[in-house]
Amino acid sequence: MFTMYVPTRVLFGAGQLGNLHQQPMPGKKAMIVISNGKSGRGFLPRLEEQLRQCGVGSAVFDRVEPNPLNTTVEAGAAFARDQGCQFLIALGGGSVMDAAKAMALMATNPGNLWDYIQAGTGKRKKPQNKALPLIAITTTAGTGSEVDSYGVISNRETNEKIGVGGKDLFPVLAIVDPELMLSVPPKLTAYQGWDALSHSMEGYISGAGNLMTDLYALAAIEHIGRNLKTAVRDGKNIEAREKVALGNTLSGYVMVIGGLTSQHSMEHALSAFHPELAHGAGLIMLSKAYFTHMIHQHACDERFIKMARVMGIETASEPMDFIAVLDRLRQDCGVADLKMSDYSIAPGEFEALAKNAKETMPGLFLCDRSKLSMEDCVGIYRNAWQ
Repeated sequence: MFTMYVPTRVLFGAGQLGNLHQQPMPGKKAMIVISNGKSGRGFLPRLEEQLRQCGVGSAVFDRVEPNPLNTTVEAGAAFARDQGCQFLIALGGGSVMDAAKAMALMATNPGNLWDYIQAGTGKRKKPQNKALPLIAITTTAGTGSEVDSYGVISNRETNEKIGVGGKDLFPVLAIVDPELMLSVPPKLTAYQGWDALSHSMEGYISGAGNLMTDLYALAAIEHIGRNLKTAVRDGKNIEAREKVALGNTLSGYVMVIGGLTSQHSMEHALSAFHPELAHGAGLIMLSKAYFTHMIHQHACDERFIKMARVMGIETASEPMDFIAVLDRLRQDCGVADLKMSDYSIAPGEFEALAKNAKETMPGLFLCDRSKLSMEDCVGIYRNAWQ
C-alpha cells in the first residue's frame, strides 16, 4: 500500500539548464538562492541569462551555510519580501535547496521558522499562508531535495537539526543536469553520493517501505553503488555523473513515498552539535556500525542480501556480505579513514547525541523494523567512534 504524490516537473540530463527559458515561470521576479561558498556561483551567469530570455528579473541571496541555519532562513525570507520576489530558485546542493524551501515558507508567513517546526523545541504551528513557488537546480548528487517537500535546518541555540516541510514545498520544477556536477571535488562527491545512497539503503530496509519504494530504492542503490567510485576518481566522466545523479533523484522519490530510518536522525544529531561535519561524512562514519546492528537483529536479512547483490556482489548469500560491499565502496572512494575524533566528537557525548536524535527526529525511529533504545544508539555511536 502506498500513496504517491510527487508533483515536481523534472528536466533530467546533460545540458538541461539551457532549456530553463522554455519552461513556464511562476512569476516575473525570482530570488536566486546560492551558498556562501563557491557551490553554484559559477553557474549564476548562465542562470541569469536563461531568466533574461524569458523576461524574468532576479535578485541573489548568497548566504547559505553547509548546514543552513534558521537565522539565515529568516534573513533570506526578509530579503525575498524586500525585493518583491514572486518565486525562488535554489541553485546549489542540498543545503541550498533545503534553505530555499524554508525561505519560501517564511516569506509568506509571520513569526520565526521555529514556530513551524513540528518536533523538538518547535512550536508546532501550522502555516497560515501558501509558500512561494520554488524551482530547484541541483549542482550535486546528494540529497534528492529537488523532488521532495522537506528541508533540514539547524538551530545553534538549541543544538537541533530538524526537518521542515509540507506539500506546498515541493519544487514546481527541478533541473538535474550532470554537467553542473563535473567540477565537484572528489571528497565532496563521495560525501554527497553516500548521502544519496543512504536514503535508498535506509528506505529499502525501512518499515515505511512499499512496493514502489522498493523499485526506486534498488535502482538507486545499483546506480550509485556501481558508479560512485568512477565519479569520485574521474569527476569529468559524464556517464558516471549521470548515473549517480539519477540514483540521487530516485532516492528523493524514496523519501517522499516511503521513509528513512533512525540512522539519519543519529547523523543529524552529530552535525547539529558539530556543524563543521558534512552530513554525508557523518553517514559514512555511522554506516558500518548502524547496519551491522540492524543485521544482528535479523529484521530483514533478505533485503541486506539483495542490496549486496545489486551493488556488485552477485553471489551474496549472507547479510554481512552487505557490510563487505560497503567496506569496499568506502575504500574505493577514499573515505575509509574518516574518524569522529577528527571532528572533536568524544565518547562522553554519546548519551546527549542519542537523546537529541530521539527527541528532534523521532519519526524516523518509528520506521525502524527493529526498534532502537537509547542504549542501542549509544552502542552504535561507540562502535562507530575512532
